Amino acid sequence: MSRAHQYHQPNAPNTYPDDPDSDIEIDLQELGPRENHEEGELGPRLQGRKENGGGDLDAPIPLRNLRSGAFRVAGRRTRRFDTNGTDTTSGNGAEDHQEAGREDSSESYNIGDATPLLNDDTQGQTQRDRLGWFGGRIHLPSYLSRRSGYVNLDANDGSLEETQKLGVPRSISVGQYPPPRFPPNAVSNAKYTPWGFLPRTLYNEFSFFINMYFLLVSLSQVIPQLRIGVLWSYIVPLALVLTLTLGKEAYDDIARRRRDGEANKEPYTILRLRDNSEDRKQRKDGRARPMKSQSRKRIVNASQHRLDAIAEEEENVGQNDVVLSNIEVDEIRIRSRDLKVGDVVKLGKGQRVPADLVILQSHSTESTPSIIASLNEDVEATMQASSLAEPKMEASIGTTDIVPEQTVMPESLQPVSDGSGIGETFIRTDQLDGETDWKLRLASPLTQTLDPREFTRLTIVAGKPARAVNEFVGKVELSPRTVTPFVHGTALDQGQTSDSTTLTAPLTIDNTAWANTVVASSTTILAVVVYTGAQTRQALSTSSSRSKVGLLELEINNLTKILCILTLTLSAILVGIQSFYTKPDRKWYVSITRFLILFSTIIPLSLRVNLDLAKSVYAWFIERDRDMPGAVVRTSTIPEDLGRIEYLLSDKTGTLTQNEMDLRKVHVGTVSYANEAMEEVASYVRQGFSNASSIDASEPAMLVTPSSLSNTTLAAGSTTRTRREIGSRVRDVVLALALCHNVTPTTDEEDGHTVTAYQASSPDEIAIVRWTESVGLRVIHRDRHSIALQSVDSSRIAVRVRILDVFPFTSEGKRMGIIVQFLQGAESTAPVSAKLGEIWFYQKGADTVMTAIVAANDWLDEETANMAREGLRTLVVGRRKLSAQQYADFASSYKEASMSLQSRDANMAQVVKTHLENSLELLGVTGVEDKLQENVKPSLELLRNAGIKIWMLTGDKVETARCVAISSKLVSRAQHIHTITSLHTAARAAPTAASDTLSLLAANPDSTALLIDGDSLSYLLANHRHAFISLAVLLPAVIACRCSPTQKADVALLIRTHTKKRIACVGDGGNDVSMIQAADVGVGIVGKEGRQASLAADFSITQFHHLTKLLLWHGRNSYKRSAKLAQFVIHRGLLISVCQTVYSIATHYEPNALFRDWLLIGYSTVYTQFSVFSLVLDRDVDEALANLYPELYKELTPGTSLSYRTFFVWLFVSIYQGTFIQYLSEYLVGSATDGRLLAVSFSALVINELVMVAMSITTWHWIMVASILGTAALYIGTVPFLGDYFDLPFVWTWGFVWRVSAILAVSLIPPYVIRVVGRTLRPPSYRKVRGV
Repeated sequence: MSRAHQYHQPNAPNTYPDDPDSDIEIDLQELGPRENHEEGELGPRLQGRKENGGGDLDAPIPLRNLRSGAFRVAGRRTRRFDTNGTDTTSGNGAEDHQEAGREDSSESYNIGDATPLLNDDTQGQTQRDRLGWFGGRIHLPSYLSRRSGYVNLDANDGSLEETQKLGVPRSISVGQYPPPRFPPNAVSNAKYTPWGFLPRTLYNEFSFFINMYFLLVSLSQVIPQLRIGVLWSYIVPLALVLTLTLGKEAYDDIARRRRDGEANKEPYTILRLRDNSEDRKQRKDGRARPMKSQSRKRIVNASQHRLDAIAEEEENVGQNDVVLSNIEVDEIRIRSRDLKVGDVVKLGKGQRVPADLVILQSHSTESTPSIIASLNEDVEATMQASSLAEPKMEASIGTTDIVPEQTVMPESLQPVSDGSGIGETFIRTDQLDGETDWKLRLASPLTQTLDPREFTRLTIVAGKPARAVNEFVGKVELSPRTVTPFVHGTALDQGQTSDSTTLTAPLTIDNTAWANTVVASSTTILAVVVYTGAQTRQALSTSSSRSKVGLLELEINNLTKILCILTLTLSAILVGIQSFYTKPDRKWYVSITRFLILFSTIIPLSLRVNLDLAKSVYAWFIERDRDMPGAVVRTSTIPEDLGRIEYLLSDKTGTLTQNEMDLRKVHVGTVSYANEAMEEVASYVRQGFSNASSIDASEPAMLVTPSSLSNTTLAAGSTTRTRREIGSRVRDVVLALALCHNVTPTTDEEDGHTVTAYQASSPDEIAIVRWTESVGLRVIHRDRHSIALQSVDSSRIAVRVRILDVFPFTSEGKRMGIIVQFLQGAESTAPVSAKLGEIWFYQKGADTVMTAIVAANDWLDEETANMAREGLRTLVVGRRKLSAQQYADFASSYKEASMSLQSRDANMAQVVKTHLENSLELLGVTGVEDKLQENVKPSLELLRNAGIKIWMLTGDKVETARCVAISSKLVSRAQHIHTITSLHTAARAAPTAASDTLSLLAANPDSTALLIDGDSLSYLLANHRHAFISLAVLLPAVIACRCSPTQKADVALLIRTHTKKRIACVGDGGNDVSMIQAADVGVGIVGKEGRQASLAADFSITQFHHLTKLLLWHGRNSYKRSAKLAQFVIHRGLLISVCQTVYSIATHYEPNALFRDWLLIGYSTVYTQFSVFSLVLDRDVDEALANLYPELYKELTPGTSLSYRTFFVWLFVSIYQGTFIQYLSEYLVGSATDGRLLAVSFSALVINELVMVAMSITTWHWIMVASILGTAALYIGTVPFLGDYFDLPFVWTWGFVWRVSAILAVSLIPPYVIRVVGRTLRPPSYRKVRGV
C-alpha cells in the first residue's frame, strides 16, 4: 500500500489493478437506500481513506455518495464534503487542482473522485467520465475535458496553440510531470520550419521581380506560338537560380539549428522525486511518466480488499517517517530542452539558468574560515544583551511550523550552512536586462528548510507569462502531512492530523531566477521550473527572426523594373513600326510577347546567381581574416549592407566595456591619491588598524572604532600636524568604504588554497572593497546583522560592527547608506560582556545628490567635475555620528513610516532625510573606472569619422552610462551632454516640459549629445514620437539608459522606418537579441556570459574593435564589388539584347532570334562568367588607406556606386556598343542570315566583354588575369565545335580577324577615352588618397 504522497493527496487502496471495468461495474450489494438527502444534501463520504475517519465499512453505501472513478484523470485533487454537503476542502481553489501527470499510481486510480456519481448537473457526466482518459492525453473542448492538472485560473479553456502562445496562470505541483500544453524548453533561432521552408523561400524568391519575370517567360515557352528555341534553355537557368538560393538558405538555417542544438543539449541536474513503494513504469531518462490506463481486475469481493487495505493503514498509524521513506530523491542529468514545468533543477556557481525558475532552496558551498567560525554567535549574543537590539519582525510564516523529517538524503543534497540560513544567492542578469549589478535572490522561508523529499507537498501558483523581467507575483503553498488512524467500525475526528493547515508564502521577483541569467555566488540552488521555452521572460522579450534582404538587392530589383519597362516599350515600338511597313502574320499581342521573350536577356537572370555567389565569397573573406579571429557569417545575404551603415546602435556592458571596475582615484579634500600614491594610503591604514592589533599573537587585539582612530592620530606625535590630519582623513574614508556597501565575501577552494571573492549587486562596490583590501583593510565577513574587517598586515580582526539599518541604492535616490554600531574592547572578549559602542551613519552616492547632504565645502564640485572629465564614476562619501537617543528617535519614526499604507516609500525617505541626511561630514570622493574593451576609443573615433552616428542603448544606470560615454570618447570634449530623466513626472507638473526639452535640444543639435532614461524615452515615443525621432537622428550621439530589451528593438525599428537608412546593432547579451534581429545588420559579440546574441546575429565577432574592419574594410569592399559586378552583368545582358534589336530591324521587324540555344546560354556562362565574376577580387584602396581615411566609407552610404546615374551611364554605353557591334557586323559581312554574321558579331560580343572587364579593374589579382586569359582561350578552343552556328572556314581567315578588330576598336576606344578624361577632370576619392 503506497503512502508516498499522503501529505500531497490521500490515496485509496489500489486493490483491483487489473480489471478494465472495475470503475464501471460495481458490486450491487454495496448499494443501499439513499440517505441524508434532504434538501439535496450530499450524504457522508465513502470511508476507507486514510485522511477521513469513517463510519462502518460494512454498512451499505448510499448510491448518492458514490464517486465515479471511470477513466479518472491522473492527479485530480480530492474534495471533502461534510454531512451537509458543504465543500470542506482546505486551501483555496488552486489547491484543488494538481498536476495531471503525478507519479503516484495509486492516486491515479483513486476511486474517490472529485465528482459525485449522481450530481445535480448529471447531463453529459457519463460521457465526460468515459472521455477522461482521452482528456488526459489530448486537449478536448471544455465541454468534454475534465483535466485539471495545471488549472487555468481564468477558467478559459483555449486551444493548445493559444495556450502555448499566450500562456495562462498556472498552479504547479513541484517535482511532478506536467501536462503537454506548455511549450518545450528549447532555444530556436531558426527562420524556417521543415514544412514551411519551401513555401516561405519560394515566396521570398518570387517576390523579386526578376524571378517572377523569368518564371512567366519560362511558362510562356509551353505555348507553341510563343516558343523560341528549346524549352530547357529557359527552364534550366531559372531552376539553377532557385536551387542555389534555396540551398544557401537551407544551409544557413541548418547551421542555425545545429547551433541551437548545442545550447539545447546543455546538461542539467534535476531531482527526480519518486515513490518506491510500488512498481511503476519509468521514462527512459528516469522521469516518471503520467500513468497510463491499465487493465484492472473485476471487483468481485471489494469489501475484503478494502478491509485488507485498512489493516495495512492501521499498522502505519503514527509513523510519519514512513511518508518520507517511500520517497526517493535521485539526481539525474537531462538536456536543457527536456526540462518541464514542475521540474526541480539543481544549479551551481557559474551555471546558466535554463528556464524561468522559482528558488526553493539556496545553500552556500564555500568553506568558512576558522577566524569567523564563532563570529556570528558572538555578534548575536552581543545583540541580545544590547538595549538597542532590533525589534523582531513578526513573520507570516514561522519556522516552527516547518519541521522537516530527520531522514537520510544523498550527500550532494545535504544542506550546507550559509551562515545565516536565509537562502541567499546572487545572479548575474546582464544577459537578460543589460544591468551589470548582481541581483540578490532569496529562497522562500517556507521552502528553505524543507527536506527535498517533501518538495512534493509544494504547490507554486504563478501568473501568466509576461515580458516584465522585474516583476513577478505568485505564492507557494505547503500542503499538510495528513495522518489519520483508522479503527474498524469507527472514525476519529477528521481534524486529527499532524499538520492541519496549508501554509502559504508570497513569491516576488526576489524569489526568481529568469532564463539566461547566471548563478554568480558560491551556492547550490534548488529551484522549480515555472516557465519554459517561448513563455520565458527572455523569449517574450525577443522578437522573432526575419528574413533580411540587402539594400543592394532592393535597388537592383527597382532597376530590373526599369529594364522591363524598357523592354516592353521597345517591343511595342517594333511591333508598331512593323504594322506600318508590312502586314503581320501574327496577332499584335503575340508579336509583342515574342519580342519580350527575345529581349528577356535585358533582365539578366544570372544577376541573382552572380550576386549570391559573390556573397559567399565575401563571407569566406570575413571568416578567414586573421585580424578577426572567430568571426562567423551567419546570414550571408546581406554583406553589402555592411558598407552602407549610417546608424550604429550598441550595447554597453560587455560590448564597449569589460564590466570590470577599478578604483583609480581617491580625494580627501586636500590631497588626491592615484596610481603609485596608493602606497601612502596603505601606510596610513597600517598605522591605524595594524597597530591596534597586538604583535604578540597570544594577546587579544583591540577592536578599532572611529574614536580610537582619532586617538591613534593624536599619538603619532612625530609627524606634522598636516600629515596627521591627512592620515586621519584617509583612515576615515577607508573605514567608511569598508563598511558602507552591500558586498558579501565568499571563500572557495582552488588548488588547495582558500581564495576570497566578493559578491555584490554592483561591480562598483566590489571594486571599492577590493581597493580597501589592497590598502590593508579586508572585509572578511558580512551578513545581515554584522560586518567584520580584518587587518591585512596582522591578519587579525580589527573592526566589528552591528548593522542596525541599511538603505540600499535606488535609481531615484542615487545613494546608499548604512547605520552601524561599533563593538569595543578586545577581540577575544566574551560576547555577553562586550560593549556596544558608537553609532555611525555612513552614506555614499552620486555628487548630484550628495552635494546637498554633506556639510558646506569648497572643493567637492571642482573635484567631481575633474573626475567626470576623466570618465570616472564619482562617489561622495560622508558620515554622521548618532547618539543612542537620536537613533532611537529615528528608529521609532522609521518604523511608523514603514507601517503606513499610503505613500510608504515617500514617508520612509522623508524620515531618513529629516533625521540622518543633513550636514554629513564630508570624508572624500572616489573615482571608479569601468574598463573598456580593447581599442574601443580609436574604434569609435574611426566609426564617427566614417559618418556613422552612434547610439548607446543600455539597461544600466544614468551615471554609469554617462561615465562610459565620456571615457570611451563616444561623446567628444566639444560636445555637450543634454540629460533628460524623469520626464514623465515633470510632464505631470508642467504639461509643456517635453516640448520645452525638445526645443532646448534642437537649439544646437550638431554639438549636443543626448542622455535619456528609459521612462523618458517611452514618454516621448508615446506622446512626441515624430518630433523626438526627427531631432534625435540628427544628433551625433545618443545614450539611452535603463532600456528594456523591447525598447531597444523599438528604437532600432523606429530609426529604420523614419530614416530609411541602414542601421546596425551590436551586442553581446541575451537582452540584445531583439535589437539585433530588428536591425538591418545584427552583429553579435561572443561574450563571457554566453553566445545567445552571437547565435541570433547576422555576423559574429569576438571583440568590438573588429567591428571597424568588418564595416570599413569588408563592408566597403563587398558593396563596391557587388555594385560593379551588377553593372557588368546588366551590361552583358543589354549588349546582346541591343544586338537582337538591330537584327530584328534588319529583318523587317520580325521577332526571330539572332542567337539561339547554346550561343544564348554560353554567352552568359562559360564565355563571360569567370572574367566578370573575378571582379569580386577587385579593390580600389588597401586596408591601411581605408582605416587612414574613413571618409571613404562615408561616400558609399548614399549608394553612389550603383545609382540611377550609374545605371543610365551603363545603359547608354551598352546601347552604343551593341548597336555598333551588330550594325558593323551586318555592314562588313553583308548578309543578315549567313553564319559569317553570327561568327563576327558573337566573337565581337565576347571579346568586347572581356576587354571591358580588364578596363574596369583597379587592382589586379592573378585570378583576374587567369580568368580573362582562360576565358579567351576557352572560347577559341570551342569555336571548332560551333559549326552549327558559325561558318568555320571563314573564321580561320584574316577577313574574320580584321572585321572583328575593327568592330572592337569602334566599340571600345570611345568609352575608354571618355573614362580617362572624366577621371582626369574629376578624379574619384580613392585615386586622390592613392596619389594616382
